[in-house]
Amino acid sequence: MKQVRRTLPRLLRLLALTALVGTGAAQAQANDYAEITQLLKAGKAAEALTKADQRLSATPRDPQLRFLKGVAQADSGKPADAVATFTKLTEDYPELPEPYNNLAVLYANQNQLDKARTALEMAIRTNPSYATAHENLGDIYAKLASQAYNKALQLDAANATSVKPKLALIRELFSADIAKGAKPAAAAPAPAVVATQRPAPAPAPAAAPAPAAAPAPTTAPAATAAAPAATPAPAPAAPDAAKQEAAKDAKEVTAAVQAWAAAWAAKDMKAYLAAYGKDFDPPGRMTRAAWEKEREARIVGKSKITVQVSDLNVSVNGNKATARFRQAYSADSLNVSSRKTLDLVESNGRWLIVREATGG
Repeated sequence: MKQVRRTLPRLLRLLALTALVGTGAAQAQANDYAEITQLLKAGKAAEALTKADQRLSATPRDPQLRFLKGVAQADSGKPADAVATFTKLTEDYPELPEPYNNLAVLYANQNQLDKARTALEMAIRTNPSYATAHENLGDIYAKLASQAYNKALQLDAANATSVKPKLALIRELFSADIAKGAKPAAAAPAPAVVATQRPAPAPAPAAAPAPAAAPAPTTAPAATAAAPAATPAPAPAAPDAAKQEAAKDAKEVTAAVQAWAAAWAAKDMKAYLAAYGKDFDPPGRMTRAAWEKEREARIVGKSKITVQVSDLNVSVNGNKATARFRQAYSADSLNVSSRKTLDLVESNGRWLIVREATGG
């Protein structure tokens, strides 16, 4: 668990580096994002803010630049300005969870925990598989619980026997995170590309064995026996059946992920929803019916959607599999690149999604 007061400010910068790099942006725009990001990493928030304002004068609605501006404002000690920037982003781009998350960061640092909780709940409603928001919401709940237990002790000191152990446990969790420290910020990812399947390179031919040395001469008998025929080299062992089966399963999982992405891009709701198994548990405590209705509204309402999968890595364990990849999502004028994880289970010969998470 991440400690709210110590690590949430770190998440502002981490998200700025990774969350909103648009794959369809022009190279000049990508260079602008990289330049501002590098200034933020170097601790030059004032310069980053100046650069962001300069670039925004030409493209005032650019969500990436506005997001980075909000980060620069927060790092420059201007939390009120940062709140205004991220609030306007949530109004103009309500489908983005990251601005909601960063609003929660700012509210938490001002000890406005109820506002922070509301912002994180909106982030999760926008993207139920957004793992960062779920983790931060857990931190907020823990902090709220700490405040509630302290209040209970003030109101009823006689109840200390049951309250103090709970309060001590929460403090222990927070102090453990402080001891571990925050994770280092990740580098900005390269633009995503569509994954392609390349055939494995053919193995190099084995080197011919060196000829055996001639035996030392011996006194030959009067009659010499014919030399025995050379023993043929043993045939290579057949590939392990388990490995063959695992490779086959991995190929099927890859095909399932690509079919899911294609159905999403085509706005084929029947095929898209069929990619999820009956055991899929929608995040955010939504019912399956409510989740399907919300997904349909978000997908069908877009004029054009592109979903690209790259850096796909599949691991299979029996009838369960995990697919990790980079997802480049584009809808109308929005471009977002993020890490995605899908857990799948084989059911009646099909690999179906039972859990999905963004980030991490």
